[in-house]
Amino acid sequence: MILGIPSRPGVRVVVASKPVDFRKGMDGLVAMVTQVLAADPFAGDVFVFRAKRTDRVKLLLWDGSGHCLVIKRLEAGGFTWPPVQDGAVTLSAAQLRTLFSGMDWTQIPARSAAPARSMIHAGKLQHTP
Repeated sequence: MILGIPSRPGVRVVVASKPVDFRKGMDGLVAMVTQVLAADPFAGDVFVFRAKRTDRVKLLLWDGSGHCLVIKRLEAGGFTWPPVQDGAVTLSAAQLRTLFSGMDWTQIPARSAAPARSMIHAGKLQHTP
């Protein structure tokens, strides 16, 4: 789940690096995903858009039956954004949760290694990487 919205395994979180016109609604952002990010807005990935003001974010995703648009404005401070440039930045689900909460997502590793697991096999403790 991403922000309480069910997501498919392997979901990508794509942040558009350049600020967008926040007057754009769902259809305008779907067009941007296709034309600017060269991605499929129906794949179930999460697309993150920033405004010129750093305190605003829009998330666009397909939940299997329709597009969802989530908008947030921080009451104090601003979101941490990647440098403004062409293209996009990919985040992990943990980084998205951190970004959405208004904290610095750059402090979270993009992909953390799976924690080591221990299992008991034939009466012996084995360590599985």
